[in-house]
This record gives sequence, structure tokens and C-alpha cells, in this order.
Amino acid sequence: MPDGVPFIEALSRTTHLGIGAHQDDLDFMAFHGILECYKKESLWFGGITCTDGAGSSRSGEFASVSDKEMKDLRREEQRCAASLGEYAFMIQLDYPSSEIRKASGDALINDLRELLIATRPEVVYTHNLADKHGSHIAVALATIKALRSLPSELRPRKVIGCEVWRDLDWMPDEEKIIMDVSGGDQLACKLMECFQSQIAGGKRYDIAIQGRRAANASFFDPYKTDGADQIIFGMDLTPLAHDHTLDIEQFVSGFIDRFHTKVKTALL
Repeated sequence: MPDGVPFIEALSRTTHLGIGAHQDDLDFMAFHGILECYKKESLWFGGITCTDGAGSSRSGEFASVSDKEMKDLRREEQRCAASLGEYAFMIQLDYPSSEIRKASGDALINDLRELLIATRPEVVYTHNLADKHGSHIAVALATIKALRSLPSELRPRKVIGCEVWRDLDWMPDEEKIIMDVSGGDQLACKLMECFQSQIAGGKRYDIAIQGRRAANASFFDPYKTDGADQIIFGMDLTPLAHDHTLDIEQFVSGFIDRFHTKVKTALL
């Protein structure tokens, strides 16, 4: 709890909740929620990361860092970001990536369920279900399953699957959740600077994330001047959270099929 309030109070004040696979995922993909809550008295962003970060790529000054040392580094980097972003709380569940990718494992689902009951957020941000990172998909699926296990009155009003390892530019525009984060550059840079084990260690997420947001804004509408300078796209996962009869694979494939149809139609 960055501001030192009691644990239960920190959880119960949460209005926006981010659930990500790795340290730094939330600060990149769920920045809309962080920015929306920043310096607000009645809005609070809470964060949950699920893996221990031991499998991070590394080079340069971090090339010889052991898995144990990398776990410790990433844990502290995430705490740094939570403090700078004034999060309601920051929970790091510390699962090995290999464990959360097991289809038969329920431990993560149960942990997320308990935290969702304690926080009762209005909005949940997680990974999009067309991401290309296995751990991201595993966390998104666990989040959906945890949400479906809740009584209907405890489920959030909005669940957003965010861009990380695969962007959502390919989705039909009318189906994208548009998250305008213009004017948040200073805070975004401060958060990104916390994750030096990744940025200085071989992955320039700071440049890539800002570039993607700028590209989303400029290329969103080919017929209008820019109305924003930084946009994050989201996949609306709310129907999956509220209707357990929906098939997850068919739901995601539907976006792809509709995009395919739009491309074909434009060529006729």
C-alpha cells in the first residue's frame, strides 16, 4: 500500500483494477485507468501482477543477473511505479510463468476471485485475448473465469482487454474501446523509467509504447484531423464476464471474422 493505509481499506477503495501477467504490464497496458485515478480523491487504481518475473530477457548491465536477483529487481521496480502512480495497492502474486500457463491450474483463479471480492472494482483492465504472449493469455483467461465465478452483483460494469504484445489496430473501429490518454506523457514516462531491468536490459518498451499510442491517435480516422495525441485501444471483454454461456474462443474469433469481412468487402 503506497500510502500506508490499512490493507482492507486499500482494497475496498479501489474503483479501477488492473490484472497483468508481469511487472510493468499494468503500467503500460492499463495506463488509462492509472491516469483516470491519478490525484483523484474518489477514484483509485489497484494493481495485481501474477508472475514472478524470473523469465525476463536480459542483456547489457543485467546480462549476468540471476533469476532470483531478477525477481527481486522487478518486484522493487513495480513497487516504485505503484508509489509514483499513487495506486490504491500493489499485489504481486509471484507465480512462476510455467504454473499459470497450466490449463488445469485453479490456484490463480481462486486468488483473483478473492481479490475481486475484496476490491469490487467498477472497471477491470487485463490482457486482450488475441495477445501473442502465452502468459498474458493465461492471465486474461484466469481473470474471465474468476469474474464468472462471482455473483452477478459483484461483477464490474466494464472489463477491458488491453494492448501489449499484440496491438488491436486490426479490430473493426466501431468495436474498439477508445482510451484517450492525451496529456499523460509526464506520468507515463515516470512509470516507464521504473523498469530499468527491462528497458536498459534490452527491451525499449518506453519508446514502443509511446509510439503505439501516438500511431493509434494519428491513424485512427483517415478522414479527420487528430482529436487526440495518445490513444490506447481495448477489446471489450464485458460480455464474457457477465455471460458464462458465451464461448471464449468463438467470441474472440468473431472479432477476426468481422475484420476479415470488412477487408473483403472493401476490395469488391
